[in-house]
Amino acid sequence: MKIRKNNGLLKWVLIIISFIFLAVFLILPLIYIVVSALREGFSAYIASITDEYAVKATLLTLQVTVIAVIVNTIFGIAAAWCLTKFAFKGKKVISTFIDLPVTVSPIIAGLIYVLTFGRQGPIYSILDGWGIQIIFAVPGIVLATIFVTFPFISRELIPVLTAQGTDEEEAAALMGATTLRIFTKVTLPHIKWALLYGAVLCTARAMGEFGAVSVLSGHLRGKTNTLPLYIELLYQGYDFTGAFAASSLLVIMAVIILILRLILEKRGKKELDICK
Repeated sequence: MKIRKNNGLLKWVLIIISFIFLAVFLILPLIYIVVSALREGFSAYIASITDEYAVKATLLTLQVTVIAVIVNTIFGIAAAWCLTKFAFKGKKVISTFIDLPVTVSPIIAGLIYVLTFGRQGPIYSILDGWGIQIIFAVPGIVLATIFVTFPFISRELIPVLTAQGTDEEEAAALMGATTLRIFTKVTLPHIKWALLYGAVLCTARAMGEFGAVSVLSGHLRGKTNTLPLYIELLYQGYDFTGAFAASSLLVIMAVIILILRLILEKRGKKELDICK
């Protein structure tokens, strides 16, 4: 696609609008977070982010994120492979359900899990007999995070696998290759960048999830408070320095994820250009 070159007024109007939009909705809020976090000095900032509850909230956020990304990676590969490589009735239904978390409010998702796994739920007695607690516990947070993030990886893989077709897999199968070997030697090389890109997006979404996690966590400080919930707790307690200091941790994580995303995009594009 050839990019239109325009040195007229329209180009500068669009550039100015873009810069204003980014400044108002992105740059200024980030600057305000940093300034507010350091308002009482660097020592107060360090004390806030190394606080016992801040550390526990950060570790819980990372733990839940890792579990969600692993589960969604397995599900995303399975769902994308199923929908693109096999013909069966109900494909559109499965595809629609995969997109469901994008359209359902996270708050509603949290309430659904409360109704399902709470004391009024149909399987609460079974779980309680096994000593498994979902609501107001870490497993509930993990389930909520998985629910709101599971479309990200599959939706990155499906277009790639669709474009790839099935010719190479069928040829490998005719030559006697096993399913595992077909996946690792034929399918995976084609989807690795899309898979990594989807995992990065899933990570970013999982770390910042608030709505569904807020409903299921119970806000138990030091136990079920993830970093976004911990920030809300500090802010409602008028500990603005602590709240913005904790917010800066999420900003740092977001910047790291953004850098990873740019690296993956660059390497994926470079490899695609070489293949062409």
